[in-house]
Amino acid sequence: MSVGVQPSHPRRRRWRGAAQALAAAIALTIAALPARAATADLYGPKAADAVKGGTLTFGSLVEPPGLDPYHQAADGRIRFTVLMYQGLFYESETGQAVPLLATGYEVSPDGLVYTIKLRDGVKFHTGQPMTAKDVAYSYNYLRDPKNGSPGAGDLTLIQSIDAIDDATVRITLSKPNGALPMTLGNKYGGVVPAGYFDAADAKQAFNTKSVGTGPFKLAEFKPNSHLALVKNDAYWEAGAPYLDRINILFIPNSASMIVALRNKRVDLALLTRPQDIQQVVKAPGLVMERWPSLNQKALDLGSELSPLGDPRVRQAIALSIDKDEIMRAAVGGYGKVIGTMVPAMQDAWGAPLDQLANQKVDIEKAKKLLADAGHSDLKLTLTTINGYDWMDPAAVTMKQQLAKAGIDLNIQRVDLGVWIKNFQSKQMGFTFNDWATQPDPHLLYYRHFHKAPEGADFRNWNNAEASALLDKGLGETDQAKRKAIYVDFQKILAESVPTVMLFSADHVSVRNENVMNYTQHPTGWFFGLARAYIKK
Repeated sequence: MSVGVQPSHPRRRRWRGAAQALAAAIALTIAALPARAATADLYGPKAADAVKGGTLTFGSLVEPPGLDPYHQAADGRIRFTVLMYQGLFYESETGQAVPLLATGYEVSPDGLVYTIKLRDGVKFHTGQPMTAKDVAYSYNYLRDPKNGSPGAGDLTLIQSIDAIDDATVRITLSKPNGALPMTLGNKYGGVVPAGYFDAADAKQAFNTKSVGTGPFKLAEFKPNSHLALVKNDAYWEAGAPYLDRINILFIPNSASMIVALRNKRVDLALLTRPQDIQQVVKAPGLVMERWPSLNQKALDLGSELSPLGDPRVRQAIALSIDKDEIMRAAVGGYGKVIGTMVPAMQDAWGAPLDQLANQKVDIEKAKKLLADAGHSDLKLTLTTINGYDWMDPAAVTMKQQLAKAGIDLNIQRVDLGVWIKNFQSKQMGFTFNDWATQPDPHLLYYRHFHKAPEGADFRNWNNAEASALLDKGLGETDQAKRKAIYVDFQKILAESVPTVMLFSADHVSVRNENVMNYTQHPTGWFFGLARAYIKK
């Protein structure tokens, strides 16, 4: 049990409704994305004439290794569990944290105490009502490093979380955190009933029964086959969701996916390979749509692997890579080359590309760096993940590029579950990565690149200067100053090369013409299924 810390001075007593809370979130998070057309509705636009009921079959090339929203870090898991589990706030398409299970909040003048009001009438999939006790339990479990959640690092500034009454939660911080509302979202955790993890099989039970508050409940999860979700009839938003059931089929490859779309075995899918997209652009009965992304395709260079611990080797690799060529090989023209920031956040938070080191191909410099490091005949193994189709052509292209600098590249493919184990044990080595960020620089960088124990430092970078900048950026609330801090961080990231951010691919969805009102969230998560319906 945690003990709440009372602020040393009176707090403002102004409860904000959803619109007012959004304005406060904008002020606190400094509007991480450029202005775009705002969507006022959670999960996407509502449809006044939506047809209720029916089953939608969704085709997925990536199978989640599990459905545990607390301990499973895979993006393939998050894509679907956001429909079953909810946090206090929703990551809107405009990059703001919008109240979800919360309805409003107040902040103490020193920025250290958040008092959050909860939505009335919310029930878990178990049927029991949600209260502040459940919220406090869930986030306290999430932030405790002993529980092994990869999201714990995002909550290190929280001193205590307390249930004040059934409808009020108080969060006390050790220092201001402008990214807090976005952190209390849907990527990790979600609110579950208090005491859930007391059961010995609690983690495994996530794969057989959902206990969240989301618009859909888990009906069945059969690895190597399918995932079935059914409408939550007790969902707190009247009239939502529109569908009765979503059947998610795990399709082994893109060729099979194209066949399934054409013969209407699958109603909706995301495609990543340009050759597949081109096959359906003019296919009768199918509609192709492109959506902006907060995703990045990256090359990670784990310093625990002996040659990669030398920054000269990492720099040589970066100088040997033609990002545009890799992007065109991997996704055709359906994407954008990046430096150290995803495209949608570049204007607000990105360092100018001409200020970043190691962005242009320079084979002669790469060879010299390798020679200086004593690795003129370097051999490396690149790990790719089964089901991530873009990685195969990208790996072949990278092998050809690195060979020009004298690097002999072997390519090994592993299942996502194996890759995740390497990721969590910080044995990433030399690997492709594919992940989406929530639209705030703190959430993009801190957990991944800050040295332990405050951050996870998955690549074993252990860069003290970079970590100090990430700490400074988190505590700064002035937009111009905060951006300057993150620009300095990105310059170090580009110079030291613990990762090479390659490109951001557009989300490309293909749907049966009878599937209506589906929007793809820029994270790549499937929030939009809660607003989709089938036209009769």
